[in-house]
Amino acid sequence: MDSSDEEEEAPPPSATFVHCTSVYINGLNEKIKIPELIEGIRGIFGECGPIIEIIAKKSLKRRGQAFVVYESVEDAQDAITALQDFILFDKQIHVEFAKTRSDHTVLREDGEEALQQHKTTRLADKDRKNAIEEAAAEAARVEAAKRPAPEELVDRSAKAAKPAQAAGGVVPDEYLPPNKVLFLRELPEDYGKDALTTIWSRFPGFKELRVVPGRKGIAFVEYEDEDGAVMAKDATANMTLGDKAIRVTYQRQ
Repeated sequence: MDSSDEEEEAPPPSATFVHCTSVYINGLNEKIKIPELIEGIRGIFGECGPIIEIIAKKSLKRRGQAFVVYESVEDAQDAITALQDFILFDKQIHVEFAKTRSDHTVLREDGEEALQQHKTTRLADKDRKNAIEEAAAEAARVEAAKRPAPEELVDRSAKAAKPAQAAGGVVPDEYLPPNKVLFLRELPEDYGKDALTTIWSRFPGFKELRVVPGRKGIAFVEYEDEDGAVMAKDATANMTLGDKAIRVTYQRQ
């Protein structure tokens, strides 16, 4: 990681990497301007040791996140221990080791050649993720153009569900009333959690995507409220991923 415009900092970590001088922060107040945010982070995290750099960007995908690069792993560990759940700018933050080392760390520990390879790998990962996002966005636009507006879908789902419930039968999955959780089925095996998250995190209020250990082809997506779930279902139901048409319904309550 460095502060150049060309660099895309590492995504949120999926595991703890002990031998790393970079700390990842999320849950930051998105309303604070970047210069003020960086100074606030420096004032708090600087208490744990010398800081090499702080990376925070204003792009939509990176809001509420930042990276702090320390000189030593010990300083990074001290920051994680001391500042976990700390209240900064009226928001409780989460702190953990970053997924990858910063450019400064790679250069210092492994030299110029390793740094160039580090950058090449990062750019290749960025291109791959961009390709996935572009394909997902195009598929979502196509599906959205074919389907009714979210408001119509809510009315239709509610009306369709009532007769089945009144008759005492089981409501088919396709007519379950809206809620905050979507149930994804018939997913291609080559679409992992990261690729699926890229698709469903584009909709408002995205909270998390959960896969089921030992069960291939299914996942659950949770949103902050029903509106986000309705919009996501409206755009992705019957979407084709790879060569498969997937199924997207609301989770049965």
